Amino acid sequence: MLVEKEKFVEAIKKAIEDSKPRKFVETVEMAVNLKNLDMKRPENRIDAVVTLPHGLGKPRKVAVFAGGDTALKAKELGAFVISPEEIDDLAKDKRKARKIAKEYDFFIAEAPLMPEIGKKLGPILGPRGKMPQPIPPLSDPTPFIERLRKSVKIRTRDRPTFHAPIGRKDMDAEQIADNALEILKVVEGKYENPIQNIKSIYVKTTMGPAVRVV
Repeated sequence: MLVEKEKFVEAIKKAIEDSKPRKFVETVEMAVNLKNLDMKRPENRIDAVVTLPHGLGKPRKVAVFAGGDTALKAKELGAFVISPEEIDDLAKDKRKARKIAKEYDFFIAEAPLMPEIGKKLGPILGPRGKMPQPIPPLSDPTPFIERLRKSVKIRTRDRPTFHAPIGRKDMDAEQIADNALEILKVVEGKYENPIQNIKSIYVKTTMGPAVRVV
C-alpha cells in the first residue's frame, strides 16, 4: 500500500482534535496532490466512483431516471425518481435542472434513456461529473442505489489534485482511514509507479486546519 493505515489514523485523529466545535457534524476530507504527470493528457486524469467500505456516516443522495417497475422500486428505496416524460420538462427548466444536479450526488438511468439524457441534460450534468450510470432496462435498481449511497466520485480534470470526503467527524478514525485507503487504491491502480506520482496527502474537517499524512 502507498501509505500505511497508521499514518492516516494518526492524521485523522489530529485533524478531528484540532477542529473547533461546530453546530453541525463536519465532514472529514482528504486532498491528494499528484506530481510528474501531464494532466493535459486525458489518460493521466482520474475520474472514478469509489465505494467506501464504511460509507460516509450518512447516505449519499441518488436520483434515478426510470419508468415502470424500476421507478417503483427506486421510490420504495427512497431515491428521487425522474420519469422519462420529465426529461423534456427539465431540459426546458434549466434552473430546476441545475438545482437537482447540485442536490443529488449520483444519478443512474435505464440504458435506453441515456441518449436523450445526454442530448437534453448533458450540458448541465456533464461538467459537474453527474452523468448517470446506465443500468439495464427493467432491472432492479436496489444494488446500484445501495452501492452509490456509500460511494464518492474523484476527479482530477486538468489539475494534479483531487479532494474527496472520507467520513464524518463522529465516525471512528480507523473506519475513516479504511475509506481513505480505498480511494488511494484508485491511484495505485491508475499509474505505473504511483509512489513517484504522489506529492502529498492531507486530511481535514470541513472547517478545520489541514493535517499532512505524507
